[in-house]
Amino acid sequence: QVQLVESGGGLVQAGGSLKLSCAASGRPFNTYYMNWFRQAPGKEREFVAASSGSGARTYYSDSVKGRFSISRDNAKSTVYLQMNSLKPEDTAVYYCAADSVLTYRPSGMDYWGKGTLVTVSS
Repeated sequence: QVQLVESGGGLVQAGGSLKLSCAASGRPFNTYYMNWFRQAPGKEREFVAASSGSGARTYYSDSVKGRFSISRDNAKSTVYLQMNSLKPEDTAVYYCAADSVLTYRPSGMDYWGKGTLVTVSS
């Protein structure tokens, strides 16, 4: 079992930045791909970013590429999502998820956090 707890969400103006954190406990952290998903009101949960176990490889959706950056500190069992140049359309609940393989799909995740709300005002 892996427990995931997100933090760092909040209200920010368009163009601003936020950094989300996801702390993990349980099974060895570096054996998992760590992912960030988001879900806006009335929309499906969508993939945002992923990091390989070592952090050497990262993956992004087209909508956030160049603005968001995923990183991880395996010594702290924590994954981060640095979000820059935020837009109102980035408003969503952001979820951290752990996956033993890279799938990009919500249905493929092994473990989920409860999410943290990010609101971007125009």
